[in-house]
Amino acid sequence: MKQYLIDTTLRDGEQAAGVVFSLDEKIKIAHMLQEIGVQEAEIGTPAISIQEEKDIRTLINQGFSFNALCWARATVSDIMAAKRTGVKRISISFPVSDIQLAAIGKNHDWVLTQMKTMIGLASNHFEFVGIGAQDASRANPHFLRSYINEAVHLGVKRVRFADTVGIMNPFSVHDMINDYRYLFPELDLEFHAHNDLGMATANSIAALQAGCNSIDTTINGLGERAGNAPLEEVAAAAKFSLNQNLGIDLKNIAPICQFVEKISKRKVSQTKPITGELITSHESGIHCRSLLNNPMSYHAFHPEEVGKESKFVIGKHSGIASVLDTLKGMGIKLTPEQGEKILPQIKQLATAQKKSVDNNDLKELILNL
Repeated sequence: MKQYLIDTTLRDGEQAAGVVFSLDEKIKIAHMLQEIGVQEAEIGTPAISIQEEKDIRTLINQGFSFNALCWARATVSDIMAAKRTGVKRISISFPVSDIQLAAIGKNHDWVLTQMKTMIGLASNHFEFVGIGAQDASRANPHFLRSYINEAVHLGVKRVRFADTVGIMNPFSVHDMINDYRYLFPELDLEFHAHNDLGMATANSIAALQAGCNSIDTTINGLGERAGNAPLEEVAAAAKFSLNQNLGIDLKNIAPICQFVEKISKRKVSQTKPITGELITSHESGIHCRSLLNNPMSYHAFHPEEVGKESKFVIGKHSGIASVLDTLKGMGIKLTPEQGEKILPQIKQLATAQKKSVDNNDLKELILNL
């Protein structure tokens, strides 16, 4: 079974509060998504505005190698707006939980009736029609099954299970996807995670393990509230935890993550998994000593596999081995005895400064030996 990632940075990512991408920025993101190996990308919601329609049409006309997809609500106007862009693939989203339906004054009967009409309409205008089960994680299980059964009856090939408010956990995700994989073996299953409880990556991995065909992601996890499942994390977790390659070039992931961070004005933590600035930095003397002998002693994956290198930070917790190695890299060679003499001064300075000791600090300490 083929499993892959669908990037929705240009749709759900840009829905993050206060985030707006210019057309040039959208084109650059799309080019970079193509370069890292994304096979399918959700590139927007045409119904937002006439300008959004035009932007999506421009993106389509660039001729990207990935499959481009538009998102639509279950309305004639949304579907026709998508048609006008020239996109060939559409995902129509239906609210399926009672709380979501009550919020728009609809019920289960409306969903099933509207689905028949909207799928019939969309099938006349698009090569591919998928549907989304919005808030599937809080839907009545019996109704959700009826909804998917009706979709299959109508010829839908893919259903998106959306954990819209990020309420699921890896066990509940695995159980849900596993059940539907058994009930509908020929149906493509798609999972869309949100990170409200910090489990979007773990939930996405659980969905893959249970047999989900595709996982929705965004660069840096950009998205509404706490965001979506980060593409770089899901791809890395699949590779290093499941031993499964989803076709993403992790060695060259940094440029697109940095670009999206910059234009979204959403600062990424220095310790964010996979792309954080400090994720391959080490200070502990015990760790550094072992890392000098074997780079994998304190890494889940080799830093080079995500375009990074292991770095030593000199500070309060440093040992002689990392201090001597760092100085060697600066062109300064000390004996172990000299290292023993300077180490207490390094620890004292780091404690006083409440931060690491930089190269200039080290040079000054050496001059005072």
